[in-house]
Amino acid sequence: MRPTSSPPRPLTGLATMLDAGSGTARSPRAALTGVTIDSRQVRRGDLYVALPGVSAHGADFAAEALARGAVAVLTDPGGRDAAVATGLPVLIVPDPRAVLGQVSAWVYGRPADGITVLGVTGTSGKSTTTFLLEAGLRAAGHTAGLVGGVEIHAGELRFEARLTTPEASELHGLFALMREQGVTAAAMEVSSHALALGRVDGVFYDVALFTNLSQDHLDFHKDFDDYFATKARLFQPELSRCGVTNLDDAYGRELLNVAKVPMTTFSALGDPEADWRALDVRLGADGSEFLVAGPGGVEARARISLPGPFNVANALGAIVTLVESGAPLPDAVRGVGTLTGVPGRMERVTGSGDAFQAVVDYSHKPAAVESVLRSLREVTDGTLTVVLGCGGDRDSGKRPLMGEAAARLADVAVFTSDNPRSEDPLHILAAMMEGALRVPRHERAHVIIEPDRAAAIDLAVGRAGRGDVIVVAGKGHEQGQYVSGEVIPFDDREVVAAAIDARKESRKHA
Repeated sequence: MRPTSSPPRPLTGLATMLDAGSGTARSPRAALTGVTIDSRQVRRGDLYVALPGVSAHGADFAAEALARGAVAVLTDPGGRDAAVATGLPVLIVPDPRAVLGQVSAWVYGRPADGITVLGVTGTSGKSTTTFLLEAGLRAAGHTAGLVGGVEIHAGELRFEARLTTPEASELHGLFALMREQGVTAAAMEVSSHALALGRVDGVFYDVALFTNLSQDHLDFHKDFDDYFATKARLFQPELSRCGVTNLDDAYGRELLNVAKVPMTTFSALGDPEADWRALDVRLGADGSEFLVAGPGGVEARARISLPGPFNVANALGAIVTLVESGAPLPDAVRGVGTLTGVPGRMERVTGSGDAFQAVVDYSHKPAAVESVLRSLREVTDGTLTVVLGCGGDRDSGKRPLMGEAAARLADVAVFTSDNPRSEDPLHILAAMMEGALRVPRHERAHVIIEPDRAAAIDLAVGRAGRGDVIVVAGKGHEQGQYVSGEVIPFDDREVVAAAIDARKESRKHA
């Protein structure tokens, strides 16, 4: 995700900008054309930024970076000796990660400055909202880009995403690629990790959007207040020009008290205090219609192909953000209406015919599980079944909450493995069951424990009857399962489709 070529930038200029000490007597006269923190990804002309790590220092791999074509090294005092040993020019700063964003932006000629950048932060809805924004940008005449946890787009180019928000060196290289591809505007997910770790340093957002906040990532943030404060950083003048916030969310309201940029509010519930509201909302199994009502009596009728009330909120937030970025309201409304779906987000699996519906969704947080089940309950004529697991080595406090939500809102809950990573799946399932048992017996779903995810999906499909809905939650677009240090190929959509096909075959011969 880099441009095919980049104008060379003098290392002397970077040294002056950083006021960086030299780790070697050699004069730093190299010309830089790229930046990376991964020695395996070095290209000829790169600045290799050697960061300290948990088990090794990036400078230990400086010789590999040299062999691949690096022309200089930026590191900290701890990496000085190993970097100097390569004979390359070396710049020393106290904390190279803290300057990585500004360094990367400088090397690539600040490419994001020439692109209208719309940032989306919050716990749920970021991916769907960025896809909606991209569709709206295209309708408004832009060549559009997208940066997120599902896919990355640079005009017509498509890439698989590895992180919700890429590392700063990759991000600015991506913006340079977008510039090369003629991209004029881009929608971007901005995670709390990215804000805390400086991955978005050097990027300025024309509009920043806040979707909502619920429990997640408390294995990374010290508490919920820290999680919110980190998200709120996006709404400061050094990072954004203006903001849009969801007035239906308690933290979206609280953001108005801490944001330091002009804020616009929206409400999918029609709150009269909001600047923009969704009125006359009509929900359906294949999407929703609503009236967009804005300041000064402006109105427009919107139609989206994404089901559920939470997608009305996502769409309204996207429309308001587009308008704040300068897009005409008719283009914004028309654009979001062209989006037919997002990979792994309430994605229907074909093949079930008229008998039942099967849906795959990324919901892996308590509030997201609750939203998905409430939305699907409205279009379920029969039994609502959820297949759900929780990730290992992550926020363990979510597990009983997710188990409780599934047991309270579904008719059948099949608890299974998600990405157990290094943990015992049975230990994770026990925590989910602890939450399920909080639901009174007469209100509780029929809970089934099946640690094997493929077997759990097969079980749910095999039980389905006419009018039933099955949602396989937690992994969405992911194509692998992390188990004991390995990544096993696993795509919920493929496994569900295979289970449906097997069911059909077995009934043919019954």
